[in-house]
Amino acid sequence: MTQVREYSNLIGGELRPASEGGTLDSVNPATGKVWAKIPRSTAADAEAAVEAARKAFPKWSGMPAAGRAHYLRKVAQVFAENAKELAELETLDNGRLITETAKRDLPGMTYLWTNAAAECSAAVEGRSVDFGPASQGITRREPYGVVLGIIPWNSPISTLSAKAAFALAAGNTVIIKPAEQATVSSLRVGELLREVLPPGVLNIVSGLGDEVGDPLVRSRGVNKVSLTGSPDTARIITRASADTLKPLALELGGKSPNIVFADADLDKAAPGVTTQAIFTANAGQICYGGSRILIQRPVYEEMLGRMKEIMAGIKLGDTLSPETTMGPIVSRDQYERVTSYLEIGAKEGAELISGGRFGAELVDEVHAEGYWVEPTLFATEDNSLRVCQEEIFGPVAVVLPFDTEEEAIKLANDSIYGLAAGVWTTDLGTAQRMFRRLDTGTVWVNTYRKVMFPLEGTKESGYGNDSVLAYTREKAGLFEF
Repeated sequence: MTQVREYSNLIGGELRPASEGGTLDSVNPATGKVWAKIPRSTAADAEAAVEAARKAFPKWSGMPAAGRAHYLRKVAQVFAENAKELAELETLDNGRLITETAKRDLPGMTYLWTNAAAECSAAVEGRSVDFGPASQGITRREPYGVVLGIIPWNSPISTLSAKAAFALAAGNTVIIKPAEQATVSSLRVGELLREVLPPGVLNIVSGLGDEVGDPLVRSRGVNKVSLTGSPDTARIITRASADTLKPLALELGGKSPNIVFADADLDKAAPGVTTQAIFTANAGQICYGGSRILIQRPVYEEMLGRMKEIMAGIKLGDTLSPETTMGPIVSRDQYERVTSYLEIGAKEGAELISGGRFGAELVDEVHAEGYWVEPTLFATEDNSLRVCQEEIFGPVAVVLPFDTEEEAIKLANDSIYGLAAGVWTTDLGTAQRMFRRLDTGTVWVNTYRKVMFPLEGTKESGYGNDSVLAYTREKAGLFEF
C-alpha cells in the first residue's frame, strides 16, 4: 500500500502543522483514493501567517528592486529544477493531465518568475511634473503591504505563481490560501521556496474557507486580497472584506463564447472549439473554457460532424500516461454538480449530440472509483437554457447556430459573464469588429487559451488582474520652495 504523506503549512519560514493538529484528506480524483494529508488550519494559523508576513514586510519592501529581482530569479530556478516532481504532484492532486502540467504549466512558471524579476524596477518608477519655477509634483509607487492570494483547485501552481511573483516583485509580502480540494502542490512549493526566500516573505496556509480563509480576509493585517475562483466565493469575500474596505482583485468564472464563421478554416476551428478550448483542457475545468460554441449556419452541420469525430477520439484514464487526453473531475462534489447538468440539459430539451455518459464504465478497474465524465455536447437554438447560461465547469458544452454577425454578437454577449471569447474567421474586418464589440476581457482570434498578458474579466467574471503595477498604489507629493 502506498504511504500517505502529510504536508505542512509554510509560516514565517517554518514548516508547521495546523495549530490544533487537524488534517484534511487529499483525494486523487483519477482513483478516488486518499493519497496525502494537508493541514486543517484555524484562525490561529491565519493570525500567525499575517504576523509573519507583516514582520517580513519592512525589510522586503525596503530592499532595492535589484535585490528582490535576485530572489525571484532564484525562485525561477527552483521551478526549473523541480518541474518534473511538481508536475506529477499537481496531476495527482487535481487530475490535470501530466501532459498539461509538465509541458504547459511548469515551463511557463519558470518564465513567469523570471519575467516578474525583470519587472521589479517598474514597481519603483514614479513621475515628475513641474507646476512652476518653485513647484514640483512627483509620484512614487508603493506596495500595499500584505497581500492574500486565494487560489483555485484547477491550476494551483500557475495561479500561486501569478499572484505571488508579481506581488513580491512589487515589494509586498504574501500569504497564499490554496483550495482544499487541491493543496499538495502548493505546500510542496512552500517546502522548496523556504530555502530560497527570506522568512515570512511567502506564507502558505491550507484548510477550509470558513475556518482559515475567512479570518485571513477579515484580518486588518491583510492589505489586499486577490482571488481566482467562483462568483459565489467572490461574494463571500466581498462581504467579509467590507469592514476593512481592503481592495480586491477578482478573476472569476465564465461561459465563454467560441464563434465560428462560415469563412473560417474549419481544419483549425474544429479542434479549436473542442480539444483546444473545452474538453481536454483540464476536463473543461477552466474559467475561460469555450463552453458556448456558436457556429454560422452554412457550416453548422459540417462542424458538428468534425467535432463529433474529434470527441470520439478523446481517451480517458491514467493521468500520468502521455496517451491519455482527458482527465477526471476534481472532486466528488464537483462530479455530482457536472453530472447533474447532463440531466438538466436533457430536461430542458437540448439535443444530445455526443457523450452524456459518466462513471466507472468509462475507464479501467484501477480508475473505477474516480470522477469521470465523458466529453458531452448539447445543441439548441435557445440561449436561455441553463446549460447555455450557467457555468458547469466540466467537459460539457453547448452549440448554437447563428445566421448573421449581428446575431452572433447578440448571442455571445447574452451572458452574465464576460471573461473570454474566441473568433474563427479569415476576414480581418470581421475579426476587428468582433474584437471591439464582444463584451469580454480577452478575445482570441483563430486560436484559444494562449494567455499572453493578465486575464481580466467584465460583468460577473470579475475585475482586476495579477501584474506588478496592480500590486502597487501611486502616492503623490507636491513640493514648493
